[in-house]
Amino acid sequence: MSVVYFLLSIFFGIIGLVAGFLIRRYVAETKIDSAETEARKILMEANKEVETKKKEAVLEAKDEVHFMRTDAEREIRERRAEIQKRESRLAQKEELLDSKREILNQEEKKLVESKKKIEELKINLEGVVEEQKKVLQQVAKMSVVDAKDLLLKKVEDETRHDAALMVRKIEGEAREEGNKRACNIVSLAIQRCSADHVAETTISSVNLPSDEMKGRIIGREGRNIRAFENASGVNLIIDDTPEAVVLSCFDPVRREIARIALEKLIADGRIHPAKIEEMYEKAKQEVEIQIREMGEQAAFDTNVQNLHPELIRVLGRLKYRTSYGQNVLMHSIEVSHLAGIMAAELGVDTKLSRRAGLLHDIGKAIDHEVEGSHAIIGADLAKRLQESNEVCHAIEAHHLDVEPKTVEAVLVQSADAISAARPGARRETLESYIKRLENLERIADFHKGVDKSYVMQAGREIRVLVRPEKIDDAESVLLAKEIAKEIEAEMDYPGQIKVIVIREHRSIEYAK
Repeated sequence: MSVVYFLLSIFFGIIGLVAGFLIRRYVAETKIDSAETEARKILMEANKEVETKKKEAVLEAKDEVHFMRTDAEREIRERRAEIQKRESRLAQKEELLDSKREILNQEEKKLVESKKKIEELKINLEGVVEEQKKVLQQVAKMSVVDAKDLLLKKVEDETRHDAALMVRKIEGEAREEGNKRACNIVSLAIQRCSADHVAETTISSVNLPSDEMKGRIIGREGRNIRAFENASGVNLIIDDTPEAVVLSCFDPVRREIARIALEKLIADGRIHPAKIEEMYEKAKQEVEIQIREMGEQAAFDTNVQNLHPELIRVLGRLKYRTSYGQNVLMHSIEVSHLAGIMAAELGVDTKLSRRAGLLHDIGKAIDHEVEGSHAIIGADLAKRLQESNEVCHAIEAHHLDVEPKTVEAVLVQSADAISAARPGARRETLESYIKRLENLERIADFHKGVDKSYVMQAGREIRVLVRPEKIDDAESVLLAKEIAKEIEAEMDYPGQIKVIVIREHRSIEYAK
């Protein structure tokens, strides 16, 4: 029985294997058929897509060719039109040139004929001129060269005379116009812009421990000196002067701050941009303290009380301001004392006089920052800081910018003149003064026809006496002009120099 089961199981197993093989084969064949069908379908779709894209490409190519052909045709038409225009213009130009050529030919013929006539006239005129020369020489008994010299001399004399008259007329007109503006312009220029004559008050020298310090001050590629000048606003001049550098600036306060800052840097030894800024700020604070202390001391010395703090600060700045070598702060203190003394003698307000005298030049502390004369600037500053009308009026009137209306204003004006005019107040070295006077006389004596020259008014006027037989009135005008121009070109001097040329003729006879 077991054998039968075993055989049956083998039989059914074989049948199962055969059935499975047949089923798998059928499934595989089915898949292969479906794959082939799918492949054929994909191939057909691809062919269709290729055909479509091919048709689209052909259409695009045709469109592009059409557009290109259209553009080419349009460009060809435009060029043809332009060429036609140029051809027409060239044709017109050729016609114009032909007509001009004909005109030129006609003109040339006329010029040739005119030239022939001119040559004939020239020959005739030369003959006439020669005959006239002979006649003139016989009549005048003078050669051609002598006649030319005489004529040139006469023309020269007439020209010089006319020029002198014109110069006199122009100078008269200019003097009328110039006198209206001279006072303001000259006062501003002399007091505030004469850099050549106040060089000693616009520079400060700083001593160095050694020349090696100059290299450290300059720094790598000049960065230290640039940082110092940018921070201080002062020019730092390093030259061949041994163990010294120079600070140059028109503002004495800025120059003093820079001097103190540089001395601190040299003492510290560490010189670099950051340290420069630090030392500059410290020096600035130190100078501000000194300015305030000097303003307070000046008010204390003159017994002037209740000054505005800003006025005290501005007053202290005058310590660093000079006028013709005179320290302005010391001058203001002196004017205050003089005005107070004269007020006491006259029995007027001494406090007001001292106060106005101390503040009369306060505008000089800020006249480089504000337009106008220092008297008006100082009066405006005093008004702004609640000073009385009497004090403000005395300040603005001390140089006659306005007419003095009070006794105190006149006293301040007088005290200012006394302080400035006393011996030793304002200096000019004797050697330079004498040299300037000698140069003035030398320039005047150099000119032809000058008899004598005298320098007057402490070098502000030169009088030139000329020989009347050598120089007439018209030439004297030109001589004054020439002397003035030479003085301007060759000399340095404050203010202005008046040149006076004097020509006089004296007839002397004795009764015996």
